[in-house]
Amino acid sequence: VPLASDQVQYSLIYRAPERNGVADACKELGITLVAYSPFAQGLLTGKYNASSSVRPSGPRKGIFTDERLREVEPLVELMRSIGENHDNKTPSQVALNWLVCKGALPIPGVKNEKQVIETAGSCDNGWRLTDDEMAQ
Repeated sequence: VPLASDQVQYSLIYRAPERNGVADACKELGITLVAYSPFAQGLLTGKYNASSSVRPSGPRKGIFTDERLREVEPLVELMRSIGENHDNKTPSQVALNWLVCKGALPIPGVKNEKQVIETAGSCDNGWRLTDDEMAQ
């Protein structure tokens, strides 16, 4: 039975599939690269920042340190800026679109109707990041 897909952690801040050859191998062999944790467990959503006390609880709590949030803040702001140029897309929508443009099939976690609608807007009307935006 030929391999049809490979599910790996892949996001704008976790790009190991690009470095370790998995993404290239999938592309070469016609295997769908399924990207789990496309929002890096929420770090890329823009919902959390170092100047706010709002943090997730549970197992994710440990990764949302002020230091880590300050590290990802420039990327989230860039995503926010890019999104503004595309009918006010959110950082989450930019993160998903980036993965689609990379040839991956992202599988984001959603917990409410608002997040489902936001996720659906990541590729509506054929919207794609430009080559320049992908390079940023």
